[in-house]
Amino acid sequence: MSRGIRCGGVSHRGFTLVEVLVALMIVAMGLAALMTAVSGTARTSGYLRDKTVAQWMALNRLSEVRLNLNKFGQNTDTGELNFANRTWHYDTRYFDTSIATMKRVVVRVYAGDAKTKGNPLAESTGFLGSAIAVPGSSNVDWTTGSTAATAPTPGATPVTPPAATPPTGTPPGTAPPPIVPPPGPTSNQ
Repeated sequence: MSRGIRCGGVSHRGFTLVEVLVALMIVAMGLAALMTAVSGTARTSGYLRDKTVAQWMALNRLSEVRLNLNKFGQNTDTGELNFANRTWHYDTRYFDTSIATMKRVVVRVYAGDAKTKGNPLAESTGFLGSAIAVPGSSNVDWTTGSTAATAPTPGATPVTPPAATPPTGTPPGTAPPPIVPPPGPTSNQ
């Protein structure tokens, strides 16, 4: 509430010192909340950038292991590298699986050099090994998305897919012409 001050018969109205201090305190609290929100957003953006870069490095390391570009050890392999103007280190571990010729590979990437402790920013898992079946011996019929050799259910009648018949006029032993969809309506915009 402002008071009127009379000076020479003219009334002047103004703010008291308490009113000005209360207004400044409200503005200061609003600016502090705004700065907290902005700094939190910047911190989250930096964390997501680091996490993305670490994920790229983990996937790159899995590719190196699969291509045998780097010799991998018995159960663990560590290394340090510079990427995106920063130092990172990784930890690659190899685990046995239920298939004797395959190993599970887990790569963890950390920010900082190898002496830096902390939680990994990224972890990727892949598999490494030789083939477990003869190529082309899959029992999946990829044209229908179901298995080709499934055991019939007792009491159920077997369902056979319809045979593909060539259109009339196509000589036997040749592939039918490709099906071209009819042109759709055009819009004049």
